[in-house]
Amino acid sequence: MSDPQNVNNYDGPVFNAGVSHAQFAWNNETVTQNQQSNGGPVAPGYEALAELVTRLLGQLPEQGLAERDREDAEAAAQEVLAEITRTDAAPEEGRLRRALAGLRGALAPVATGVVAGTTVGAQEWALAAIAGLTGAG
Repeated sequence: MSDPQNVNNYDGPVFNAGVSHAQFAWNNETVTQNQQSNGGPVAPGYEALAELVTRLLGQLPEQGLAERDREDAEAAAQEVLAEITRTDAAPEEGRLRRALAGLRGALAPVATGVVAGTTVGAQEWALAAIAGLTGAG
């Protein structure tokens, strides 16, 4: 005789082993997902900046920027994170200053209202972001 068989019905994904660095969405019409993997631990003294830039990256897709503007801001933010998570040496102040200037520059058209098509509140968001970045680093 054969052994009884159990049938389980699940309403979502089922993992039978450890899972990491995964993103899932189901039963959605639209979804935006972001994942960031920094190069390493944040250099001492730069933790607040890393948190700010990571938060900005997460909020960026919601601001309604044109694809090119969003990509520029993301690239500049990634440069900041790359510099403060270097594993080979301490962050170089000149590179970090230039990366921060690039990120502020990418957000400036939103903050000044020059960029059309952004979401309501994007201008205030960009102004706050630039203010936070100005005191950082």
